[in-house]
This record gives sequence, structure tokens and C-alpha cells, in this order.
Amino acid sequence: MNTDDVLDVFRSAGAVLEGHFILTSGLRSPVFLQKARVFMHADKTEKLCRALAKRIRESVDGQIDYVVGPAIGGLIPAYETSRHLGVRAVWVEREQGVFKLRRFDMEKGARVVIVEDIVTTGLSIRETIACLRDLGAEVVAAACIIDRSAGKTDVGVPLIALAEYEVPAYPADALPPELAAIPAVKPGSRNI
Repeated sequence: MNTDDVLDVFRSAGAVLEGHFILTSGLRSPVFLQKARVFMHADKTEKLCRALAKRIRESVDGQIDYVVGPAIGGLIPAYETSRHLGVRAVWVEREQGVFKLRRFDMEKGARVVIVEDIVTTGLSIRETIACLRDLGAEVVAAACIIDRSAGKTDVGVPLIALAEYEVPAYPADALPPELAAIPAVKPGSRNI
């Protein structure tokens, strides 16, 4: 799959929204990729995650022991991608604002790939890496369905993206006039 194929899947699910959006990162954007509208379709999700698993296999040398998804956005793609890789899926979730591996044990030295839905700044991946390294895991890569930075975000490990789709994002105090004229909505999940 290439970027156009991935965006076609998002469009077919009505998941490419236009307006004024507050992203999970706090940045503002005229485009929001509502992955929940894709993930409600098992066939679309399976297609994307099968392709992402293939890309991971082609990019990562050696064994992978776990796929880890940052809650909440990474849960579904991490699970479905792990199924195609034939490895265990676990997730980190926030406890007092910090990612923790609350429900699972992980052996030291476990080789891990983090799977996220959409990356803009990479904050969730970097926080997940910190959590896993504190546990003694080896994070060999991170992967996402869409990289909104088009390869510009540094997450601290190789980032494998199924699609790179650069969409403008602005700090709240630096909005272009046409975006500032539209009321902002926050459809993301962080800080709920």
C-alpha cells in the first residue's frame, strides 16, 4: 500500500474531516484524520494493519516479541498488526499522566515494536519508549498507519509509516486567518 491507497481507505470511511481541529498534540489543523471511523470497519482495519505488518517485517531485523500500543488510539492497530506478525499485543495506559504497562508483565530484553495510529509530534511514542526502556525492553522500532509529519518527526527509534501525509498544523497563537475564523473542535482522546 502507498499513501494514496491509505488515504482512499480513510476517505471511504468518511474519516478525512475538514474544519478547525485541536489535535491531541495541542496543535491546530484544518484537517483531522478520524481513525475511529476506519477502525469501526474490521475489513478496512485488517487491510491497513496487514500492510503495516508487512512493512514492519521488511524493516526490522530479528525477532519481535511484542507489539505495544499507546492507549487509546494505538490499541486497535497494535492488536491487529500483532495478529499479522504472530506476536503478543499489549498496551500502555496513562496513570497520573504517565504511561505504564499496568496489566501485563514483560521480560527484560524483550524486543518491542510500538504501533500507533497517527503520528503528528510523536509524543505518545516517545512516552511509550521511556516506559518500556524503564522496564528493560528493547524498542527496535515504532510504526504508524499515517505519519502526519511526512518523516520530520523524530521519535528516538526508526519510525515505519504506512503513509506519509503532511497536513499543516499550527500553534493556537499562530493560526492563519481563515482557520482562526472557524470555531475549533477537539475530537481526540488525550486529556479526556
